Amino acid sequence: MLHHLSFGVKNLRRAADFYDAVLEPLGYVRVWTDFEGDADTQAVGYGEPGSDDKLALKQRPDNAVAPGPGFHLAFSAPSREAVDRFHAAALGQGGQDNGAPGLRPHYGPHYYAAFVVDPEGIRIEAVINTEV
Repeated sequence: MLHHLSFGVKNLRRAADFYDAVLEPLGYVRVWTDFEGDADTQAVGYGEPGSDDKLALKQRPDNAVAPGPGFHLAFSAPSREAVDRFHAAALGQGGQDNGAPGLRPHYGPHYYAAFVVDPEGIRIEAVINTEV
C-alpha cells in the first residue's frame, strides 16, 4: 500500500548515522545520499540493497517535529537475532529504549519485537512475526 515515508529531521548527519546502524541488522541500507546544496534540501534514503528508498530522511533544521502520540514505524526483521541487534545498535547510537526485545503475546503468539525512540524523537520498532 505505501510507496515510501519521509520524515524531517533537525540533524540529518546524526540521523543518517543512527539509521545506518539500526537498519543494517534488518538488511536495509542507505540507497542514496544528498548532502549537497542548502542544508534544508539535504536528504538520505533507505531501502533494500539495489532498490529504491522506502524511508527518506530530510534535513529540516528549523522546523522538524517528530510524529505525535499513537505513531510509530515498524520495520520487518529477518530473525529474532536481527531484532536484538537492531535494539542494541539503537541504544549504542543514542536511541532510547521503549521496549526491550522479546515476545509480545498480546500481539500474537510469535510476535517478537523491540521498540526504541530515535534521537529525533521518532518511535520505531523492529519485528518478526513468524514461528521460529
